[in-house]
Amino acid sequence: MKHPALVETHRVGPHTRERIVRAADCPALAAHGIAHVGVADAAVPYTMVRTDLPGAYFLACFEGEGRILLDGRWQRCTAGTACLAPAHVLHAFHAVPGRRWGFVWVRYGPETGQGPLINSSAPVLAKCAAEPIHAAVEGLFHEQAAGRQPWSLHHWGELIQGYVTRFAQPWHVEDRLAKLWEAVAAEPGRPWTLTELARRSHCSGEHLRRLCRRQLGRTPMQQVTYLRLRHAAAMLTGSDDKLEIIATAVGYANPFVFSNTFKRWTGWRPSEYRARKAA
Repeated sequence: MKHPALVETHRVGPHTRERIVRAADCPALAAHGIAHVGVADAAVPYTMVRTDLPGAYFLACFEGEGRILLDGRWQRCTAGTACLAPAHVLHAFHAVPGRRWGFVWVRYGPETGQGPLINSSAPVLAKCAAEPIHAAVEGLFHEQAAGRQPWSLHHWGELIQGYVTRFAQPWHVEDRLAKLWEAVAAEPGRPWTLTELARRSHCSGEHLRRLCRRQLGRTPMQQVTYLRLRHAAAMLTGSDDKLEIIATAVGYANPFVFSNTFKRWTGWRPSEYRARKAA
């Protein structure tokens, strides 16, 4: 399948319908740092590419199928799945030929950044019952158009935030895995291996793979890469350290490998990422 060029794009097309409520018109969203929520019934040529997402972005599919770029890979997004993209990463998705794609989204504002939603155990793409949050957004639409009662808008906003938080920080995430990823995040430069990760989580490597796929949508080593690059992004914007020092600090002996991996996952080479943030 041909995917769109990764340049800033928002192409709707005549066969797609979008409905949006923005925080400027709804204080109930602004209270949670949400910039806007929306529902789309999308079809080709619907395409969205954001090269530097200013806030976290949640998307849940309730019907059909689309494609979404996460962790540097194009992946299927089908009914009953959702994704959560952190701030300041390359984020892209598009409809596929011959299929409609129904999804709901919640975009957080730049002042919120990653906020309390994105932690070391947050999933990237995982199973999700999309109907409840779809219903909550539809309820917000209805109240915004009809009554605009503050108490009702408040409750719809609370529900939307609650459903996103439930996905981002699921109660069923095993404590041993949460502690494992906290340890990796604390020592991104450590030479982590699947064997070491499995030993720390007190399970076999294969069982750890299954748990990570189900809960995070990543393999264990992909999760290590994500946490390393998240730390690298913070160093790039928060220090003047040379790229070689940053690469070593997050576990890459070869700065060229680090640079190529960073670009594949974020859309920018480290030097470009730093320059954009400094501009």
